[in-house]
Amino acid sequence: MADAIRYRLKALKDGAIAKTKPGGFVIPKQKSSFGDEDSWTNIDSDVTPLERRTWTAWTMGGYWFSDALNAQSWEAPASIIAVGLTWRESVYCIIFGSLVCTIPLVLNGSIGAKLHTPFPVALRSSFGWYFSRFAVVVRMITALFWHAIQTYTGSTAMTQMIRAIWPSYLDIPNHIPEAVGITTQEMVSHFLFFSLQFPILLTPPHKLQWFFIFKAFVVTVTCVGVVIAMTGKAGGTGDIWNQEYTVSGATRSWLILSSMSSITGGWATMATNIPDFTRYLKDPKAVYYQVAFLPLIQLGLGLFGIISCSAAKVVYGEYIWDPLTLASMWDGPGGRAGAFFVGFAWVVAQIGTNLSANVISFANDLTSLFPKYINIRRGVIIGTFTASWIMVPWKIIHSASSLLSFMSGLGIFLAPIAAILAADFWVTKKQHIDVPALYRRKGRYSYNAAGTNWRAVVAFLVSVVPNLPGMAAQVNPSISAGGAQYIYDIFYLYGFTSAFVVYSLLSHFFPATETLIPETISEEIEIIGGVEYKNDGLSTPVEAGTPSENADEKAVMKSADNIV
Repeated sequence: MADAIRYRLKALKDGAIAKTKPGGFVIPKQKSSFGDEDSWTNIDSDVTPLERRTWTAWTMGGYWFSDALNAQSWEAPASIIAVGLTWRESVYCIIFGSLVCTIPLVLNGSIGAKLHTPFPVALRSSFGWYFSRFAVVVRMITALFWHAIQTYTGSTAMTQMIRAIWPSYLDIPNHIPEAVGITTQEMVSHFLFFSLQFPILLTPPHKLQWFFIFKAFVVTVTCVGVVIAMTGKAGGTGDIWNQEYTVSGATRSWLILSSMSSITGGWATMATNIPDFTRYLKDPKAVYYQVAFLPLIQLGLGLFGIISCSAAKVVYGEYIWDPLTLASMWDGPGGRAGAFFVGFAWVVAQIGTNLSANVISFANDLTSLFPKYINIRRGVIIGTFTASWIMVPWKIIHSASSLLSFMSGLGIFLAPIAAILAADFWVTKKQHIDVPALYRRKGRYSYNAAGTNWRAVVAFLVSVVPNLPGMAAQVNPSISAGGAQYIYDIFYLYGFTSAFVVYSLLSHFFPATETLIPETISEEIEIIGGVEYKNDGLSTPVEAGTPSENADEKAVMKSADNIV
């Protein structure tokens, strides 16, 4: 044990000394990867090794519980009811909005499950080598902002945990100027949440299945407990079920469509880069369970939010949609105990959501752009420090409601990316991809000298441009979008469908024939010293024609998880 500690300390010291020079940050390049000789790849951007394909259908279920069970999903019905609709429309919108987004989730999730490549690599088949980087950067920016928002929400949950034990925690004197946008007490909560979240975020994705299951259990039990407690206090479920419409006619119809689209658009990020996670599946068929998992989880949590909010009106005289605000109303020994468990559940919930939806996705994207220096672990470190501190998330939450509208509107950029990725794999390529070529700058998927597939560019513009006026009006209400507002009301439905159809048609009538192959290619033949060797990207290349089952796997699995 002592020897192991000394070895670890020596390794850390040697690593710190090495990193005083730029070359110390270089990540070893695996010889068995498909990358060009003059390019750099690492295990996190390569084809997922067999021993990292640890996810099952149950893991996918836990993953979706982890992603969907968060404070924002609990509050989802609030925005629908606030615009003048009732709980019925809220339920319908949650069900159908979730079902709609399962279409791109299954289509694109299958790409990762079958090819076992991350989203940034799979994207090269449709966008081209260089244009794919544009889509990757869009996804990175989205992930950073949402990571910042979810992290600060976790900080408010941390506040409830601490004040439940020490009520005087809320009385900490403030020594931070008002212009900063955060108090001393809130800063302490933010630092504590960050300190708890950081080591968990460093867990490699293929080892996360038990955390997802833990989160699903903790949050589900807590949500059920809150509903039971609130209905008990209120003597029933309250009067929200008797609310009437405050809008009618065409306005009501468009509000329903807009609300459904907002539910769907809320999953735009995951529908785009779901291959980052399905690449770890053992059985590709497990990806289809998403059709049941996501709508059921969303509906359950939405109903919990509606019932608790309605009961709060009876108990406290106002509708309270935020579960943490609700917990802050609970005093006395029993009430504070309940507040602690609610705070703990949402701390776990926000960490799980950051894992499944934000920081790992950001890290995969950054790894694809700078594979020589960045792996998933380093990407997580960069992403979480940037989102949690450099981007000052408390300012985003408290001072920029228009920015939150803008973040929701980013779905107009993500919808065509998800659509083009799906259309290329299922319609144009008919599921037949040359995997080694995805790692070659001048391979069959470069399309041209600019590394850009013009069909993807056209489809992207057709999808995005009509939505821009509506997005501008959403961010700045003084801007009139005219009839374009109706397109924005169904931004995800229009954006995904238009891009999917346009890309499919252009690829059919103007095919890039060099990218169309009759069967999937998952390995290649290399000539080394005049001898043909088979390289499947998973094991040490073996002589062509010889069984490869006993070939040595990449001898970097465990050590790669710890490269910093």
